[in-house]
Amino acid sequence: MPEHRISIVIPVYNSEKTIGELVGQLELQLRPMLDIDIILVNDGSTDRSFQVLEGLSRKYDNVRALNLSRNFGQHNATMAGLNYAKGEYAVTMDDDLQHPAAEIFKLIAEIDKGHDVVYGEYPKNEGFFRNAGSMANSLMMEIMIGKPRGLRFSSFRIIRSFVVKEMVRYDAPYPYLDGLILRITRNIGTVKVEHRERENGRSNYTIKKLLSLWMNGFLNFSILPLRLFAYIGIVFALVGFLSAAVIIVRAIFFLVPVQGWASLIVSTLIFSGVQLLSLGMIGEYIGRIYLTQNRTPQYVIRESIDPGARGKDGAPLKENPIEVKRI
Repeated sequence: MPEHRISIVIPVYNSEKTIGELVGQLELQLRPMLDIDIILVNDGSTDRSFQVLEGLSRKYDNVRALNLSRNFGQHNATMAGLNYAKGEYAVTMDDDLQHPAAEIFKLIAEIDKGHDVVYGEYPKNEGFFRNAGSMANSLMMEIMIGKPRGLRFSSFRIIRSFVVKEMVRYDAPYPYLDGLILRITRNIGTVKVEHRERENGRSNYTIKKLLSLWMNGFLNFSILPLRLFAYIGIVFALVGFLSAAVIIVRAIFFLVPVQGWASLIVSTLIFSGVQLLSLGMIGEYIGRIYLTQNRTPQYVIRESIDPGARGKDGAPLKENPIEVKRI
């Protein structure tokens, strides 16, 4: 009998050329030794990805295919899949063959040492701007949400079931998986894994998507930005009072005329910029509260193909009605 039951969650976006090979590797290399179920979440792909997922559900009796109604983003799609994870552990991985199937054994060996979560660690060589962005993101997460120094996040991770159960209780529209993990446990490990070059296409993470992910990380799990602007306001107010005092003393006691339109304009622009930036930050927080209260869905499942439900022809049946995950 297999020692572990593992649920493998894979968000899929425009990966019709790679997802079939990845699932084949998982079945070939893991299933003889592990009890695995695979949850594939089509995140609004514009190619034939979901048709491929349907075919995989027909071919394998342990593959569930979820089809989201539109593109919600990688973290939302992963959350959709985690809701179906029934294993002792849940593994999350990418759909582009950069995470080799056999490396999951390393994650299992490391989490069996007693960790609650283990991340696969590998060097990221994705260009100067992406690497610089990753470094900036890591530093920001240390400051904003208390990420342990030296811990490197990745989408290749293994999570104990009790952590998964707590994570899926979060149903607000902007999930950030690593932030959710950190607020549940700090018993986190890492293990070095192989990371292959991308075989098809390029990363779906644009600068806009990365910025959105970072915003989700520190706006959803920290009020430090609001405190930071409060501190900045105090500093500028003190500087303003001191400057005014200096000008008054010079004018009264040293008869120095008050001049300086340039300095007035510069200080006005600085203060105005800080005020607008702080108002924008407050607006982001209020906007997210509004969207949460407005019952904005974290994801919407158009259809779910359950490998356990099969018709007379042996093909998996599409579940009905449509499942909607709402706040």
